[in-house]
Amino acid sequence: MEQVKIPVLDLTPEIEALWDELMAAIQKVLKSGQFIMGPNVKAFEQEVAAYLGVKHAIGVNSGTDALVIALRSAGIGPGDEVITTPFTFFATAEAISQVGAIPVFVDIDPKTFNIDPELIEPAITPKTKAILPVHLYGQAADMDPIMGLAAKYNLKVIEDTAQAFGGEYKGRKLGTIGNVGCFSFFPSKNLGAFGDGGLIATNDDEIAEIARMLRVHGARKKYYNEMIGYNSRLDEIQAAILRVKLPHIDEWNEARRQAAKRYNELLKDVPGIVTPYEAPYAKHVYHQYTIRVLNGRRNEVKKHLEEQGISTMIYYPVPVHKLPVYANKNYRLPEAEKAAGEVLSLPIWSQITEEMQKQIKRNFEDALA
Repeated sequence: MEQVKIPVLDLTPEIEALWDELMAAIQKVLKSGQFIMGPNVKAFEQEVAAYLGVKHAIGVNSGTDALVIALRSAGIGPGDEVITTPFTFFATAEAISQVGAIPVFVDIDPKTFNIDPELIEPAITPKTKAILPVHLYGQAADMDPIMGLAAKYNLKVIEDTAQAFGGEYKGRKLGTIGNVGCFSFFPSKNLGAFGDGGLIATNDDEIAEIARMLRVHGARKKYYNEMIGYNSRLDEIQAAILRVKLPHIDEWNEARRQAAKRYNELLKDVPGIVTPYEAPYAKHVYHQYTIRVLNGRRNEVKKHLEEQGISTMIYYPVPVHKLPVYANKNYRLPEAEKAAGEVLSLPIWSQITEEMQKQIKRNFEDALA
């Protein structure tokens, strides 16, 4: 049977399907001459706020800036401790450090790869001011116990929803449960721009007001700066592109869910791997379809698949607490460390074909034979 090269992500079918709309939206911006904080940014913020069901949506220039600005807007600053997961992209912890706070890592639930709520309370100290859960790979962290602890100890909750746009927890959109939610529109995300972009979502009027100031150099009114802020604005062209794509996100997420179901069925009898667990409280949107490869064979399997033209990714080969920036804290978080040695993300996008997935399954069997 003929082998075809399969990338880990292919955005071309999505772009081709929307080509005329995308080109019209981009050309309209170019002809308008308004490229910064124009009508598309305002309209996108209104449309995405309605989609999420929040009062405020504030466009910024990246998911990382969304985290930094959200933390500052929530009053997190130098010397404060923020409890988070070690199994995430570096930006989660980096944002905490950028505002002068201290990331405190607790281990993950090995089934969901998300922060283990049972381990949070022992990590709380008088310096703890916030919890920053990550909805990794598109699956919700278990928010009820997290919100319960936040209420008990008067903590803020900032949701890192960079990988989970459109995902849900018990019927509620992720990024709307805590005090503030942070989103990324990096091109590879489920809802992706054609460059960097990010969003802050909140129902808190004060957080929203500060976030809007911080993204434009700390000013409510131009040239009347009230605090040290950032140059962090969502570009008008990116907002126009996101407006075209937003109405399709539920359809695309459902297609990813169907692709994940096909993978689950195809791979269920393949020995030496563990397919993703979908928690009963979550509507997983499969930003990544991430398996575990057991018995120390992950890198070997990855190499074999690459030789057959199948791209895969490891998110993440080193947990954050083991990176040089934080390694001197001497954390021992065995579940995160074990996951880092076993996880492998397979190709997934909303238009991936069943035949592609069957080819991946055949090559898996060969690799593990």
